[in-house]
Amino acid sequence: MVVPAWMHTQISAKEYGFWSEKQCAGIEIMDGMVVVGPSTSKQHNRLARTLANALDAAAGPDWNADTDFDVRLQDVPLTNRRPDVTVYRAETIDLTPTRPEHVLLVVEVVSPGSETTDRIVKFDQYAKAGIPFYWRIEQAPTRVPIVYTYVLDPATKGYRDGEMFTGTVKATAPFSTTVDLGAL
Repeated sequence: MVVPAWMHTQISAKEYGFWSEKQCAGIEIMDGMVVVGPSTSKQHNRLARTLANALDAAAGPDWNADTDFDVRLQDVPLTNRRPDVTVYRAETIDLTPTRPEHVLLVVEVVSPGSETTDRIVKFDQYAKAGIPFYWRIEQAPTRVPIVYTYVLDPATKGYRDGEMFTGTVKATAPFSTTVDLGAL
């Protein structure tokens, strides 16, 4: 397999700004280097979409919930993450890139190949970026997902444990929402 030259060198935020949406799909940038994530399953995508729809409905007019777009954690070296679900300020819908200060909640659905990144690396990056809430969905062998929620401690810039849900999410923070992910 021939690997494109751009995968061997750091990319700047300015260079990335010229890439097409198609070039940016399915990748993240970590310390300026392109990171290609594992392919996601239909179940993974359905969990993310169902949760995004429920969060969008519960969030009210000030917040939007959506899937699969970049959140710019830092410019130098460039670090973009593409959470499975992002809840962001509705007034920033036309601003690109989305910055951590626009984001209330990010959600990652753990898949084979993303375990360490979702459980440790992104957990730490999102907290250091100041994103108030992080949720992680584990796809259990029973096919009933387990949702772990975390709340930012602004003093330590680290997450503390929030609520945990098996199947049905009945969250009270960042706003009240109920969604049955176990029925999918």
